[in-house]
Amino acid sequence: MKIKYAAFNLPFKYPFTISKGTKTHQPSLVVELDFNGIKGYGEAPAIAYYDIPVEKMIADIEAKKLFIEKYALTDPERYWHYLHHLLPHNNFLVCALDMAAWDIVGKLRRKPLYELWGGDLTKAPLCDYTIGIDSTEKMIEKMKALDWPIYKIKVGTGNDIENITALRQHTNAPIRVDANAAWTKEVALENIIAFEKLGVELVEQPLAKDDWEGMQWLHERSPLPLIADEACVVEADVEKCAGYFDGINIKLTKCSGITPARRMIKRARELNLKIMIGCMNESTIGSAAIAHLAPFVDYIDMDGPLLLAEDIATGLQYDYGKVTVCGAPGLGITLTTAL
Repeated sequence: MKIKYAAFNLPFKYPFTISKGTKTHQPSLVVELDFNGIKGYGEAPAIAYYDIPVEKMIADIEAKKLFIEKYALTDPERYWHYLHHLLPHNNFLVCALDMAAWDIVGKLRRKPLYELWGGDLTKAPLCDYTIGIDSTEKMIEKMKALDWPIYKIKVGTGNDIENITALRQHTNAPIRVDANAAWTKEVALENIIAFEKLGVELVEQPLAKDDWEGMQWLHERSPLPLIADEACVVEADVEKCAGYFDGINIKLTKCSGITPARRMIKRARELNLKIMIGCMNESTIGSAAIAHLAPFVDYIDMDGPLLLAEDIATGLQYDYGKVTVCGAPGLGITLTTAL
């Protein structure tokens, strides 16, 4: 195999604000693996609070390039295991390489990935659309700009109930709320009780990721389903979340790729946990990988291409929450920018 890569800094349509901060662009690394002329693509966005910048991913590629390239690809799951040990401190890069390997294998077997896994895209849930923290007026403006069947609202201010109340006046669509670990348990319960009356469907990561005592207290009292995000990063976390949350949000970049995500889905089902598969503002490349997993989960949050002002690939279509892939083998994407 041969590897190529390129860094991108993709602008958002609106400044993207969550409880952890604001950004106007999404830095991301795209990799290309060339296996006997068949090219596979993967993507890993850089997220500041996980401390894996694009520069770190590039440095690790250059340091391990010989080993990344020399592997004889036959099975992407075995390749992931190899990469997991080769790059033990860089789940983001492993994710991009794992994604590219699956893209190649799908092309070799002449099947889109969801079909390779026995999935039925007609059974995939609808995708939500995220509205970042802003002034109430601006959040309403963003909602009105895109009529959508499900909205995900970022919260974590002192005005969360007021904001959701105001947004509810402009839509009858289900609303999901994501606190990104911003609340105390007392604030969380107060907000959640109010949100239930406002037709909120679920709440993501209300408390700090390591506040298990607080989560147990809140889980026993919450009238709404609670979904783990920051508390569920890798495979081992799925088991930990049982009894503290009603479901988990799997993010490919954090867990290190498609391969572990499929195992996390299986384990979550065994534990009777609801499953969301989420995004980290990926372009169409990374979002396509999420789309192929959509038939196997309960909730989809893969609106990166809708939030970004620029994209770097084609192959996905969004139609009022319904996401479709083009049907080509592998990820089914075509880059619009050369690496």
